[in-house]
Amino acid sequence: MDLNLDGARAVVTGGSKGLGFAIAHSLAREGAAVGLIARSAQALDQAADSLGGFGRPVTTVTADATDFAALLHAVDRVADRLGGLDRVVANVGGTVGGNLLDSDPEDFTETFVLNAGHAAALVKAAVPHLRSAGGGAVVLVASITGMRPAPRTTYAIAKAAEIHLAATLAQELAPLSIRVNAVSPGSILFEGGNWAKLQRDDPEAFERFRRDQFPFGRLGRAEEVGDVVAFLLSDRASWVTGANVVVDGGQGRPSHRRFG
Repeated sequence: MDLNLDGARAVVTGGSKGLGFAIAHSLAREGAAVGLIARSAQALDQAADSLGGFGRPVTTVTADATDFAALLHAVDRVADRLGGLDRVVANVGGTVGGNLLDSDPEDFTETFVLNAGHAAALVKAAVPHLRSAGGGAVVLVASITGMRPAPRTTYAIAKAAEIHLAATLAQELAPLSIRVNAVSPGSILFEGGNWAKLQRDDPEAFERFRRDQFPFGRLGRAEEVGDVVAFLLSDRASWVTGANVVVDGGQGRPSHRRFG
């Protein structure tokens, strides 16, 4: 299926590695110009070199997505270099602290800022460019942990907020011809990720988790998320907005961890 992304101009936060890079890879493969925002200049250079083989414009900006002034500046620089923006991916995420009883109140605030807060700031920074383009599409990368209670609590509630943010922004921005959706991946195995670390450090726990929670007998792959995001950003998904698309292979519990 041709996703009709040739000539699209996309910005991806956390685009230098992991899911963010997989999303950027899917977009560039489909013909989109891509702007990557991340903290590491070295990782951004490596990602840009890899994506350059598709023959589409790739630009990078170093910024911390939780520094909202820097994020605004980064979005403007990407738009300037690509000649505008019409696709946006809020991919940066993570957790500070753990559960209620072993976290400080500040951990909840910081985790919210890193996930839903950064997503809101990114979309607001991008809206002027999307309006100039006559509309566009946005995807917020959330998690199944935002849908099903599981450790870590700080992360779970931040991702739940991100899912609802996508649904709410879809209503708010529809008059501007901007679609907004969330994608909630399950456990995705890739080099350098948390599940690869668990597989290396505690293979028995990893094997129990894989065996008990995955109907297909494996964790997901990053490109499987990237391709879904590319579809939602494409005109093929022109009547999809306010949705939360789960990409988890029918996974059961979101985490190998248990409360207590």
